[in-house]
Parts: sequence; C-alpha cells; structure tokens
Amino acid sequence: MALLTDDQKMLRETAASFLAEEGAISKQLRHWRDTGCTDGYGTVLWKQFAELGLTGICIPEDHGGLGLGAVEAALVLEEIGRNLTPSPFLTTAVVAARAIEGTSHAERWYPGILSGESVLALAVDEGRRHAPEQTALAAERHGNGFVLNGAKQFVVHGNSADMVLAVARTSGSPGQREGLTIFAVPNGAAQVESVALADSSKAARLKFDNVELDSDAVVGEVDGGWGPLSRALNAGRAGAAAELVGVAAGASAMTLDYLKQRKQFGKLIGEFQALQHRAAHLYGEIEIGRAAALKAAELLDSGDDKAELLTHVAKAKAASVSKLAVQEGVQMHGGIGMTDEHDIGLFMKREAVLGELFGDAYYHRNRVAELSGY
Repeated sequence: MALLTDDQKMLRETAASFLAEEGAISKQLRHWRDTGCTDGYGTVLWKQFAELGLTGICIPEDHGGLGLGAVEAALVLEEIGRNLTPSPFLTTAVVAARAIEGTSHAERWYPGILSGESVLALAVDEGRRHAPEQTALAAERHGNGFVLNGAKQFVVHGNSADMVLAVARTSGSPGQREGLTIFAVPNGAAQVESVALADSSKAARLKFDNVELDSDAVVGEVDGGWGPLSRALNAGRAGAAAELVGVAAGASAMTLDYLKQRKQFGKLIGEFQALQHRAAHLYGEIEIGRAAALKAAELLDSGDDKAELLTHVAKAKAASVSKLAVQEGVQMHGGIGMTDEHDIGLFMKREAVLGELFGDAYYHRNRVAELSGY
C-alpha cells in the first residue's frame, strides 16, 4: 500500500473529527436504538455526510460527485467503524453507487445520494449464507417488462430504502453466474418484513409476489447482471473490511484506556505482562488488517487483475481481526464488559453483523483458495 496523499490525509482527518463529534455512540447509535427509530440511523446525519461531500466519494465528477475511489471510501469507513456510527454510507454511497454506475439509473439516483436525500439497498442474499451465484429469485418476461417472484433476506436498510437493487435470475439455474439481472425495485413494490439486527441496525426480508416491473427497471443488460454485481460486491467487501478495521481499532482504544485506569491488587492492570502481550499482539493484527483493507481498495482503484482476490483477503482478515479485538476487549473489561451500560459490548455486536455482510471469513477464505487455484 502506497503512502496516503496529502488530500487523503486531509479527508481522513475531516472524517475522524466529524464522526468523533457528530457520529459518537451516545449521539447516534444509542439514541436511535433507545428511541426505537425504524430507520436505525439519523437522516439529519446522512444529510451532514452530503454537506461534507462524503456521499459523492464514489460518484464520478461528471455526475457532480468527487470522482475519488475505494481508498477514500475506506478512510471514511474506518472512522465510521471506530465510532460505530449508523449510516447508509456503505450500502448507498459505495455499494449501490458502484452497482448503477454507467447506467441510466445513475442519472436518476446520483442526485439524491449526493444530497443525502436518497437511500438505496442491495438485495442479493436468499439463504443462510452469502452465495450470490445461488440466486433463485425468478424474473420472467411479461409484456414489455418482467414479473418477479421469490424472496430476499438480510437486506440492510431494505425496510426504508427509496429503491432496492434486487438481483434476480432471468435465465439459467441457481449456481450459475450467467443469467443474473439486477432490477431497480421502487419502495413499496415488494412485501417488507422489517427486522432489527444484533447491533440494532435495521434490515428487511423482502417477498416478491408477482411484482411487475417495466423494462426500464433493468440495471445494465438483461442476463448481464454479474458484471455490475461483482463491481458492487468488490466495493462492498473492501469497504466492509475497512469498517471492520475501524471497529477493531475503536474497541482496542477503549480497552487500552481501561487498562490504564483499572487497578487490581494495588496495580494498574495494564502493568501485568500477560495483558501487555495480548495488547501488543492485537495492535499488530489490526495493522495487518488495515494494510490488507487499504491494499484491496488501492487495487480496485487501479483496476488491477488481483483486485477481487485482495477484497476477499481483506474481508477475511479484517473480520478475524475485528472478532479478536472485541473478544479481547470484553474479556479485559471483565464483568462490566457484558453490561449494556458500557460501550465495549456494542463493538462486539457490530462486529457480529458486519462480519457476515457480503460473506463471513470462511466464505472469503474459500474464495481466496479458489481464485489462487487450490
């Protein structure tokens, strides 16, 4: 990974300052959780993202965006993870923005993303595990359009999104990448069952019961959905990896602070060598995870042939590192780490959800093996 440019450092500092203040746990996550917000995030904060230009990072300049890339998105996402800030940044400004790039839907939805007015969601998973090739949601031609039948689950922000990008099968059979098509499904077209995830974020199960869409709903080409889907998933994996690194870093910082305050047997517990060794090991693992996430983002931006491989490496490593960080954090905090009053447990819950998004560590390790020829 090359050193960050001055502009990238400035972006990181801006995001860190903004999210530490406006995206703090007490102001966002706990507030929206305890007030029973159906969106799971603050719409005012989302518009503040837009005012800072953050929602336009992955949107081309000729569409009014910043025309930056995955590295810049990763810098923002790490700070989002560090502060556990609930927002549709990853799902909307990164994943969905990449999915509709170069299509007529970009003209329709980019302005809303840039202004912080629109939220988009990606509906790809149908079973217990992430397996995009196994898509079975059927889209059959009907007149000048299509009729969709089937279901999706774990659709993050799918309960309140203005538009859902639903991956459906227009030909072939489950298990094949060929024959997939992405459809832009407007809010209210599918039946929605809203669900609260472990970290208090909101998702949905969607049921498509003879949902009729015209041909304009097709994103890209019929049967050519794997291209834009792969582009979106690559961006999502790299982004989720960066956010997981942020979760790990936030949990680690909170734990280190506790080690410097808590006394046992008349000594600060941070003075015990065993805990020092565990903290040092965690620090090294977080740095490796960060390097992997940034390298994946860098290769995506350069169009390198190994970019997809590195997104799998990054997601697998970041998920493992984040799990280690939150487990160590809860253990080192002792009994208080298991209470809702302390924030360390919230990091554990976020890791559990984000670690599954776009595939868990086992899925990505398998893909690394497959892409490496093993």
